Amino acid sequence: MRSRVLAILVLVLALLVPGTAASARAAVPSDDLVARLTAIPGLSIVSESAPAGYRFFVLSYRQPADHRHPGGGSFAQRLTLLHRSADAPVVLATGGYGLAATPGPSRTEPTTLLDANQVSVEHRFFTPSRPSPADWDDLTIWQEATDEHRIVQALRTIYTGKWIQTGASKGGMTSVYHRRFYPDDVDGVVAYVAPNDTVNELDGAYDRFFATVADAPCRRALDDVQREALKRRDRLVPLLEAEGLTFARTLGTADRSFELTVLDTVWTFWQYSSVADCAGVPATTATDQELYDWIDGVVGWSFYTDEGLEYYWPYYYQAATQLGWPSLRFAHLHGLTRYPGLYSAPSALPRELRAPHQPLPMIDVDLWVRTQAPRMLFIYGQNDPWSAERFTPSRRDSHLFVAPGANHGANISRLTPADAATATATLRRWAALPAAATPDATSRLAPLPFDDMLPDRRERTADHSKRAPLSRR
Repeated sequence: MRSRVLAILVLVLALLVPGTAASARAAVPSDDLVARLTAIPGLSIVSESAPAGYRFFVLSYRQPADHRHPGGGSFAQRLTLLHRSADAPVVLATGGYGLAATPGPSRTEPTTLLDANQVSVEHRFFTPSRPSPADWDDLTIWQEATDEHRIVQALRTIYTGKWIQTGASKGGMTSVYHRRFYPDDVDGVVAYVAPNDTVNELDGAYDRFFATVADAPCRRALDDVQREALKRRDRLVPLLEAEGLTFARTLGTADRSFELTVLDTVWTFWQYSSVADCAGVPATTATDQELYDWIDGVVGWSFYTDEGLEYYWPYYYQAATQLGWPSLRFAHLHGLTRYPGLYSAPSALPRELRAPHQPLPMIDVDLWVRTQAPRMLFIYGQNDPWSAERFTPSRRDSHLFVAPGANHGANISRLTPADAATATATLRRWAALPAAATPDATSRLAPLPFDDMLPDRRERTADHSKRAPLSRR
């Protein structure tokens, strides 16, 4: 009760004395943050912790299942809040997938560069942020953008600083779509390795990438691995069948799963690996087990299975219906494959979730980004296949940088020093901060884990079910 009275007095003072509103909000006692959060209609606190220099909340926000009919059903969308100060900038992080089962505090690169607060949002339809019953027609880029719009509007009642949105791969795409539909929500966007499949059938950029990446010996070695694996299908498929996994719900058979995994090997190699890893590509004289084990380490035989794919159905549904997916020719595998069209997003879905592709949303977004989008920063990796089809920024204070030799983990720190300095200065200018942080700006803050916003990033572990080789990272 005492804290509420004090908060009211501070706010009254802010109204009576001109120019003190921002400082008054920052001066509100920290205990009042809980009251401010719970006062937002539909928002509830699931948990709270206090890493040094911050407060960390796991939150739940009630969203309409269909924003076109807000009076209908609803669902609880998960998000997290890393709170530093009410007047510090806010970074809105959209991973494009689900949050961790037990979310913990971490900071994205923009959050670190701006010493900012951070709001991380779980994408609709990734469990548990899924309506029940679920109408999958409600899983569109506009519906998710509207989820984020409502979150920004709600939290602007607390935070007075500039807002920057960020995301990597599918999260980068999601941040672009939010900007497209609600351009006034944030003051700038940093989109990392965000693919842009404007016209799904015109994917020549990907084939050109694989024809030129790295050097010819490495490209030949990777092509040879794919050919050799398909030639040994009759001996390698039984090894996959012996894993005890299931295929009936999505791909149908172990043989289809085997072929899709082999097709994805070269893509996934360049997505997560580097030129230095070319030396480890097995020769055509490798044994069956050596070949099987190497492909398992690159892609993971367990991914293209019922167990591996189910978590990613929301992504594949979006790719199939709106986002698009990479279409490759695989000319070097002519005569060795059995299933035309297998390398596609619909293949990874159960039949009841397959729906027609809608080309107009991506064409609209691409045109808007090229001609009108203000203050957008795109970061791509030179050796990342997902970076082959890129967004083209407008001339409205928008920029594109490529990290030399980088894979799908490209970020500002991996740019050339000159480009990194330019990108950082641009970001800080958008956030209304000095060009460079003071040396001790973050000295009091906890050494939180770095969040690259790639929940399915390449982990060299046996748990292949936590990444999606064919998906938008």
